[in-house]
Amino acid sequence: MGSIGMTVLGVDPGLTRCGVGVVTGSVGRPLTLVDVAVVRTPPNLDIARRLHQLEQALEARITEHQPDVVAVERVFAQHNVRTVMGTAQASAIAMVVAARHGIPVHLHTPSEVKAAVTGSGRADKAQVAQMVTRLLRLSETPKPADATDALALAICHVWRGGAAQRLASAVAVAGGRS
Repeated sequence: MGSIGMTVLGVDPGLTRCGVGVVTGSVGRPLTLVDVAVVRTPPNLDIARRLHQLEQALEARITEHQPDVVAVERVFAQHNVRTVMGTAQASAIAMVVAARHGIPVHLHTPSEVKAAVTGSGRADKAQVAQMVTRLLRLSETPKPADATDALALAICHVWRGGAAQRLASAVAVAGGRS
């Protein structure tokens, strides 16, 4: 972590639309939007080709921004098996690309992200979008929701990961004194 804090690439995994947001910051300091995009793959394309397109897009973002951490939304159970499979596959691609670059990956549940950004794990998408817009001091909310969700993941990790990192450092220092 440099003077601007950590750079986190957040990934809201999806096969048709995969949100990717890059944020820099640290606990107690203003956050900065670096980049946000939604990677789209055509539903009529073969699944292997869609995953390859997603891999190439994530590779380009990681190469360009060189994040300290990649934060990915933890896949949770849904009733639609096709949707959860695509989400899980997109999530795995993000993790593999990060691992290829030696970048740590952290998974956050939707409720963890909502709680970190809004203060409530039960916040709706509109509340999350409003807080992301406010926290990043943007004039308008990024669209579509996948973009906002990726930024929320990155913000969540800056705050939760930064606090956890400082706690671990304090424990290591205290352990060296005993």
